[in-house]
Amino acid sequence: MPTISIEQKVLNALMSEAGHGHDIAALEHELPLLGTDIDRCDEQTLDIEIFPDRPDLLSAETLARAMRAFLHKETVDPSLHVEGPTTSMTVDEGLADVRPVILCAIVRNVNLGADDAAKDAAIRRLMDHQEKLHFAIGRGRHRASIGVHDLARLAPPFRAVSTGRDASFVPLGAEEAMSIDGILSDHPKGVAYAHLLDGMDRVPLLVDANDAVLSFPPIINGVHTTVTTQTTSMLVDVTGWDLAACEAALHLVCLQLEAMGGRMEQVEVIGGGGQGIHPRGAPVHHRLPKGLVKKLLGRDFTLEEVTSAFRRMGGDVLDEDQDVYVVAMPRWRLDILHHVDLIEDLAIGHGYDDLGASTPTAPSHGQPRPDAHLRRRVRTALVGLGFTEVQSLTLSNHDDQFARMRWTPSGAVTEITNPITVDHTVLRQHLLPGLLRLLAANRHHDLPQAVFELGTVVRDHRNAGRVSFLVAEASGGFAAVRGRIQAFMGALGAHEGTNLEIEALPDNDGPWLAGRAARVLVNGAWVGCFGEIDPHVGASFELAVPMNAGEFDMAALDAALPDPV
Repeated sequence: MPTISIEQKVLNALMSEAGHGHDIAALEHELPLLGTDIDRCDEQTLDIEIFPDRPDLLSAETLARAMRAFLHKETVDPSLHVEGPTTSMTVDEGLADVRPVILCAIVRNVNLGADDAAKDAAIRRLMDHQEKLHFAIGRGRHRASIGVHDLARLAPPFRAVSTGRDASFVPLGAEEAMSIDGILSDHPKGVAYAHLLDGMDRVPLLVDANDAVLSFPPIINGVHTTVTTQTTSMLVDVTGWDLAACEAALHLVCLQLEAMGGRMEQVEVIGGGGQGIHPRGAPVHHRLPKGLVKKLLGRDFTLEEVTSAFRRMGGDVLDEDQDVYVVAMPRWRLDILHHVDLIEDLAIGHGYDDLGASTPTAPSHGQPRPDAHLRRRVRTALVGLGFTEVQSLTLSNHDDQFARMRWTPSGAVTEITNPITVDHTVLRQHLLPGLLRLLAANRHHDLPQAVFELGTVVRDHRNAGRVSFLVAEASGGFAAVRGRIQAFMGALGAHEGTNLEIEALPDNDGPWLAGRAARVLVNGAWVGCFGEIDPHVGASFELAVPMNAGEFDMAALDAALPDPV
């Protein structure tokens, strides 16, 4: 989830302009309902984590706008105030398979600040907002990419053209003209985003009436359109493959500039997937069935209650009849996809504490899982040995699960189709890598550290239960971990000389130090492995302390050690 860092003086200014202050205790209590969470707060800076479904809160200006409505019940208009078009953007037909959606807006009379320092800070906030929208809405600039230009240096009307890779211009951050191929191979932004144009012989360029290059989307702007502290009017372009994402990104940048005093002006787009006049300022009207509201929230609402709730969420109620509410919500609220999303906004705006109470209509009682007794015994045994139970994410990655640990996959690996981070690309097959990550994050704490996890792994696309423990201690060796295994297995009813065997593991079979690892057998059946962690494996997790660990299969333990009760 993206995090925005807001200077306290900026937030104070944005709130005080509307006659409001902001109380940190109130923010910490109320903001999570709005889709945010406060990570850190000091006298200078407020770090706020924005939930993925609310990209409309990714700038100080748009967040303050939402806060004024939600915390102070200030009525905010769900529409964007725009004036009619005075110029156009003509889109080449050849861009249909290259960059089909192109939208534009003009913003005039922007007040970036009282002095150069304030203006520079405002420009940084604008660029930071742009990059966060590239991540949250644009999916790494694929679905949507944004360009902001100094309008005074441009000659309208504008054109979006398809050109060969031998075309050249001076990109932002360079002093001399570079060819398209040169930008994609040598310019830092070109190298980072060249994959978005793989396999394309022709690429998009935005040019003005004098054929000066504004932008090479989705890669880099031209240097001569750079926004500076002298800029008061801007051209905003958004290009991509998804019309809804492009439109939301355009509205949100305009909304931020509106908070800086900007006056929006539409641009007529001729051709392409975004043909029409943009930005469209009118909100989206939804017909919300009253019956569905009562079914999901358990009570009827008066018109005044519904209107107040939606105004707190930045919308409004325009009308009602016997069956529906007509709700106007901002066009940039991409998270509203269904009536259920509107009902969630209604519940948040009204307050969860005042939704009434209900009793179950079908009395029932819970039943324990088949392995509940074994899980209880495992937890009791490990807690008794001094371990602290933890719970980590089921998501992991190939490097942590296999490459660093020297394990090979057990059956098919369940991959994430659209991972949002390189750290979370698969569902885990082992618990131990997550414990190593946990200790790496806590390596500044004193030793010893002893943790265990009883959780679910996914092997061959099927859930399986496992338990793993990890100990970091200055004097720990194989004798120490063997003693823990004997005590742990003894608590489960397995003892050496009767039904428990411990056999040496081959070298390089997992993360274990050569000659210091073993498998555990109960009545001849494998149930798990343990040993000392190889220092090379520890180093790959940035850990330089002696460690020992074990991992067991819960199904194997259950089959080998029936519940004695």
